[in-house]
Amino acid sequence: MRVRVEQTALPGIGVRHDLLTESGRRLGVVSHRNGRRDLVLYDPDDPDSCQHDIPLTDDEAEALADILGASLMLGQLSGLREQAAGLLTEQIAIPAGSKYVNRKLADTQTRTRTGASIVAVLRHGEVIVSPEPSFRFAAGDVVVVVGTRKGLDGVTAILADSDPDG
Repeated sequence: MRVRVEQTALPGIGVRHDLLTESGRRLGVVSHRNGRRDLVLYDPDDPDSCQHDIPLTDDEAEALADILGASLMLGQLSGLREQAAGLLTEQIAIPAGSKYVNRKLADTQTRTRTGASIVAVLRHGEVIVSPEPSFRFAAGDVVVVVGTRKGLDGVTAILADSDPDG
């Protein structure tokens, strides 16, 4: 049986993912914009009413994900990566001396110059998914890049560039 997961945007809060179990119980996860997550169990008599709201720390959420089979999902993702021959994912740190510190993603022109795409930025424990061209880098940011080996190497070289004229 395929389980349907409903995603609902919560303006100013984040996003909620809900599912209906085979036994008829509705549960969900609220992912707050600040990174906080809550496990939510709805009232069986009123599916719009929350019966239990359980805040989860990062460690608790990770442990719960492991229990529920995150490792299986990672195995499936790994298989997908193998199917996309030559497509790699890499995390690249932006050094403090990079000329792109405090500059916009668009200034790097990484996709145009290398064919690789910056799909996320890790900053102080937060993940910024699909950063906008106006996103400004900070020293120590870690970018998640998808592309060929040559493209990833090109992005590494671009972000390591400390020459303001080059």
